Amino acid sequence: MKISELNDLQKNELETKLEDNLDALQNLRFQKALQQLADPQQIRVLRREVAQIKTVLNEYKLGIRKDLTEDK
Repeated sequence: MKISELNDLQKNELETKLEDNLDALQNLRFQKALQQLADPQQIRVLRREVAQIKTVLNEYKLGIRKDLTEDK
């Protein structure tokens, strides 16, 4: 997922995306431990995406970003 796509998502969507990515990352780590992982690059991609989502959520927390749905 690109940064511009993350910027378009709302706070609650980002939180659900984060949970999904953390679950997927855990599954990939299990596959790696069992030596069933086809593409090890997926772990790196997911870790970066998790970090990007956490950064955006932290910006909401710090007030750098404003959630458009909170005003309504």
